[in-house]
Amino acid sequence: MTTINETILDELVGRVIGDLGGAVSVPLVRIGDALGLYRTLKAIGPSKAHELADAAGCAPRYVREWLAAQAASGYVHHERGVFSLTPEQALVFAEPDSPVNLIGAFDTAAAMVENQPKVQSAFKTGRGVAWGDQAGCMFCAVARLFRPGYVNALVQEWLPALNGVTDKLNAGATVADVGCGHGLSTILMAQAFPSSQFTGYDFHTGSIAAATAHAQAHGLTNLHFEVGRAQDFDGRDFDLITCFDCLHDMGDPEAAAAHIRKALKPGGAWMVVEPMAGDTLEENTNPVGRLYYSASTMICVPTSLAQETGLALGAQAGERRLADVIRSGGFSHIRRAAQTPLNMILEAT
Repeated sequence: MTTINETILDELVGRVIGDLGGAVSVPLVRIGDALGLYRTLKAIGPSKAHELADAAGCAPRYVREWLAAQAASGYVHHERGVFSLTPEQALVFAEPDSPVNLIGAFDTAAAMVENQPKVQSAFKTGRGVAWGDQAGCMFCAVARLFRPGYVNALVQEWLPALNGVTDKLNAGATVADVGCGHGLSTILMAQAFPSSQFTGYDFHTGSIAAATAHAQAHGLTNLHFEVGRAQDFDGRDFDLITCFDCLHDMGDPEAAAAHIRKALKPGGAWMVVEPMAGDTLEENTNPVGRLYYSASTMICVPTSLAQETGLALGAQAGERRLADVIRSGGFSHIRRAAQTPLNMILEAT
């Protein structure tokens, strides 16, 4: 007969209830973002529910219940019927350029739920779910998820951590951003280094169209975007090639590594930005690993399995496995140049 440890059971149930509270907060956070409730509350300061509703142009009864849920979650501050955002809460929910803005993570979680039927079917067949066939809002959600990290660290920390790269970029270099998605990383680099020329490549036509529109909206002339796969994109003699949070999604990252090596100039560098991970499950049994393993199950592994070879590294491949893939392409020197709680930045030459 199985003996139940009531203390362990209570701890587990409590943890699951906490998780469910976070899960059911996903639509509420997205509503608050879409309707400008967080931004409005930050702008007008401490307010009663009807005052926030009036300022945001929303129905007071809905806003009152929404605020109650946000207060219970600790996402807004409440005291005697008055609601406000602390400076810390504003950084997470109301400031899009904050390094800890997490709205994109809630959008990604919603897309993962939408993706469930396709991935669930793939569990039985072993086939993949192509990037272009995933949930309709997946591409925008992923772009928004990674944006705060890129805005606050790419030009300020990651590129300077590479050997001599910023000097080349300031003088005028040629750069390929492979797997560029909606082009946020490419645009940030092009804005920071106007003397250099940038080309963004992605195999998803819709993402390239979005990236091109973003570049035009910024009035940038030193970059363009092309549809191209990592293993055979056009273009040669690049001083720098970058891959942001995409190597592990590729079907054949080893072929991509080999092609990237051939596309670099002698002395050129490859910057690989990947999710932070240790080399073992035990090292990744933490809050960050939990998020990435879940996203990997629903997004990254299905995407890779839908492509040629389907190596399916997963988002928590770890530096050792990534280095093996990079070396297979002909790179002899690999080092971790920088890191954040969410990303590791590898330099390969």
